[in-house]
Amino acid sequence: MSANALSPAADSDPGRVAVASAYGRFEPRAYLRNNYAPPRGDLSRQDGVGPWKLLCLAQTFATGEVSGRTLIDIGSGPTVYQLLSACAHFEDITLTDFLEVNRQELGLWLREEPGAFNWSEYSRHVCLIEGKGESWQEKERQLRARVKRILPIDVHQPQPLGAGSPAPLPADALVSTFCLEAVSPDLASFQRALDHITTLLRPGGHLLLIGALEESWYLAGEARLVVVPMREQDVSESLLRSGYELRNLRTFTMPAHLQTGVDDVKGIFFAWAQKKGAV
Repeated sequence: MSANALSPAADSDPGRVAVASAYGRFEPRAYLRNNYAPPRGDLSRQDGVGPWKLLCLAQTFATGEVSGRTLIDIGSGPTVYQLLSACAHFEDITLTDFLEVNRQELGLWLREEPGAFNWSEYSRHVCLIEGKGESWQEKERQLRARVKRILPIDVHQPQPLGAGSPAPLPADALVSTFCLEAVSPDLASFQRALDHITTLLRPGGHLLLIGALEESWYLAGEARLVVVPMREQDVSESLLRSGYELRNLRTFTMPAHLQTGVDDVKGIFFAWAQKKGAV
C-alpha cells in the first residue's frame, strides 16, 4: 500500500522490476481517497480499520517501552497518521519513501501548504484515545517539529537509505505500515527486505509493523499493484528469522462495509517486535 519500490535500472530480478514498473503509475491522492477518506477513513465507527490501527499504535507507545531519540518510518507513502502517537516519544523522526510523488505529498503536509491532505480527523482521534487533554493542533505541531527529514529509500537494497545517509543510525525504533508486502513479489523477497531494514535498527530497538493479510492486489488510480499475500504465521515467522522477539501480534478482519473494490484485502496485522541483542 505504501509506494516504496525498486528502481528497475538497479535490479535484474524480473519480479521486483515488474513491481517497480507498476509503481511508476502510483497516484498518491487516489490511494489516500481509497484508504483514508470515508468509508475506510470514517473514524466514528469503532469497528473500523482506522480506529483499530490508531489504537494499536497508541496503546503500544503508552507502555513507555518504545521510546528514544530517533525513529525512522520505513516506506511512509503519502501518510503521517502512523506517527501521531510516536511523536511524543522521539525527538528526531525520519520519513522515507521510494517515490518522489509520495515524498512531495509528505512535504505539502509538513509545510502546511494549500492542497495538503487533511489529517485533522486522525489527529483528533489520537488525542481522544490518548486522553492527555492535548488539542489536535498541538499534536500536529509536535509531529511537524520532530520530523527532521524526508529521504528516499529502497528496502530491496542491503543499505536501504544508501551510503552516507543523513539519518542518525542505528535508529532507536522503526515504524512501517503497508510497505514490505506491497513491494515484494514473493515471501522470500519480503524476508530479504525485512532483513535489510533491520540493519537500520539498534540491538534492543523496537519495530512496529502494520500490513495487509491475504491481499494480492490494490488500486492507486491507474496503478494496479501486486501484493504478496501474508498470513499471520508468515508475519511471526519472518520476524523471528530476522532476529526479533515478537512482543505482540494482533489482527483485524476487514468487515464487509469496508470491502470497497479497491483491493482484495482480508485483514490487517499489527506487530510489535524487539530486535534481539544488548539494549
